[in-house]
Amino acid sequence: MTHRLKRMTHSGAGRGFDLHTHSVHSDGTTRPDAIAREAADIGLAGFALTDHDTIAGWDEARAAAAGAGIAFLPGMELTTQHDGRSRHLLAYGIDPGATELFTALSLVRSARLDRAREMVRRVSRDYTIRWEDVVGEEDARTVGRPHIADALVAAGYFADRSTAFEMVLYPGSAYYIGTYAIETLDAIRMVREAGGRSVLAHPAATRQRRATTGGELTALAAAGLWGVELNHPENRADWLPPLVAAVAALGLETTGASDYHGAGKANRLGERTTPEPVMRRLCAGLATPA
Repeated sequence: MTHRLKRMTHSGAGRGFDLHTHSVHSDGTTRPDAIAREAADIGLAGFALTDHDTIAGWDEARAAAAGAGIAFLPGMELTTQHDGRSRHLLAYGIDPGATELFTALSLVRSARLDRAREMVRRVSRDYTIRWEDVVGEEDARTVGRPHIADALVAAGYFADRSTAFEMVLYPGSAYYIGTYAIETLDAIRMVREAGGRSVLAHPAATRQRRATTGGELTALAAAGLWGVELNHPENRADWLPPLVAAVAALGLETTGASDYHGAGKANRLGERTTPEPVMRRLCAGLATPA
């Protein structure tokens, strides 16, 4: 843990840490430096940038956070799957030189790009959009369904991302294609070996169709999972009690975050946060700390 985090938390500055945000480097609409400035403006003690399968925004976010006087925790949201279900895994403080993890992620990004191209080809049969409309100016970002949705919105077909997902891009539609993902247990191991810590993202979100079970959490904990994002705006309250009990029984940590995407989602920066004591435990011993 750096002196910056110590100064921030000892002074009592801020009202917690938002540990799940996305920028233009994946499916957010805001640059990393703007996220840092907004986090400081609303009084957060710090934030993590967790773009999908990429660390491209770390340097910009770190510099902007330092300039704004808040803490920055480098992170990433990994595309993984376990027992045939999609699982998003938040990875914090990993070593950027971790060969095995980043080799696996290069395969994920390549598969996501191929999938997006094919989905755009399918969608363009019925809607007038081009690949250039989807990629935009950030041609190095991790491309996914949200970018296709944004192109459809910009072309006037739908009012917002959510409607485009519901009408065109949902699993099972004629335009939808699945994508390659790392096995979650392998991802947890690779994050640990890269000097980081892993947190299961939004385990009770409605879009997952059912909550993660206690048995599933037991398997993930045995692999080295550090925590679970129980405090997330999209978690269903009625699905949480068994998860809360399982997290406590397994000795896992609980984190909170907004899953901020700028204009891409209704989630607002800082609406859910992680308190200082949890942040301190998370940062202790990381390869790339706050």
